[in-house]
Amino acid sequence: MASLNVGNLGEYLREQRRNAQLSLRQLSEAAGVSNPYLSQIERGLRKPSADILQQLAKALRISAETLYVQAGMLDEREREELETRGVILADPSINERQKQVLLQIYESFRKENGLGIEDDASGTAGGSAVTPPSH
Repeated sequence: MASLNVGNLGEYLREQRRNAQLSLRQLSEAAGVSNPYLSQIERGLRKPSADILQQLAKALRISAETLYVQAGMLDEREREELETRGVILADPSINERQKQVLLQIYESFRKENGLGIEDDASGTAGGSAVTPPSH
């Protein structure tokens, strides 16, 4: 398990909040977290859970996986894989059967290239659920 990189996460969150032109109070209200708690996260004093990071990502309109990477909960390769799966599953132009076939093909290519082997052990190889690790 990777340790949380809280300092960099806080700096990154502050930068994203400023880019979104939101005050600390506005983001805390949009994400449903207290203003003091959000301030502590930004200053690197608190380690937010995956759920809190997901709420913040939604309020900032950024990928939750990006925040998980910043927090050290997910590595970059895992984020890319989850985002790829998410895009396939969210595509309204293809039906569920087509989505599952596409995911199976994607996974077979990953295995062929030496990736995705860890996924088989965790049971996510063909699954459609995208859940972050809980810490």
